[in-house]
Amino acid sequence: MEETFNTNTQEMPRNSEIRRAARYALKDNWTQAVLATLVFTLITAAAGSIPFAGLLVVCPLEFGFMLCFLRLVRGEDSSEMVGDQFNVFSKYGRYLGGSLLVTLYVILWSLLLLIPGIIKSYAYAMTPYIMNDHPELDADDCIHESRMMMKGNKWKLFCLDLSFIGWAILCLLTLCIGFLWLQPYIEASHAKFYEELKARQQA
Repeated sequence: MEETFNTNTQEMPRNSEIRRAARYALKDNWTQAVLATLVFTLITAAAGSIPFAGLLVVCPLEFGFMLCFLRLVRGEDSSEMVGDQFNVFSKYGRYLGGSLLVTLYVILWSLLLLIPGIIKSYAYAMTPYIMNDHPELDADDCIHESRMMMKGNKWKLFCLDLSFIGWAILCLLTLCIGFLWLQPYIEASHAKFYEELKARQQA
């Protein structure tokens, strides 16, 4: 069951509450989440040796990986997370186009300065979830919707990411093995962040 918060207020829940909800969603699903992360990491590492081909595989697969955790926080069946992340390949053109557009826009903004690139990456962060929920929208429209949704919320998501730094440092001490548990925690928190944004947008 998904843990929910009061949506009668325009204010987002505190980041500590979002992290708590993410842990709640992961409580009985850690094994699948870790295995999905392991598979995603191995594919990403292997594809890195073939830059162009890797781009064509990793970009849409990253969207698929994120969407696994959206289903998780929604309380949907997550018993096959390892395989579910590949579902985006059934709509390969759509998700490839979306992921490449986001990557291109972030790179172009980063050519100006690093900070604008980081800001835009947060502006576009909700794109995969919007593409999932709105199949009637094309990739560019989904990016636009993400920008609108993230107005006034980019800093909050940035602070949510910063809150994991302590865990990331500890993971380094485990020869990075700990990231197999940290990454699902982060992804579930991002998905919950989207769910809360969407709920307040629709309220």
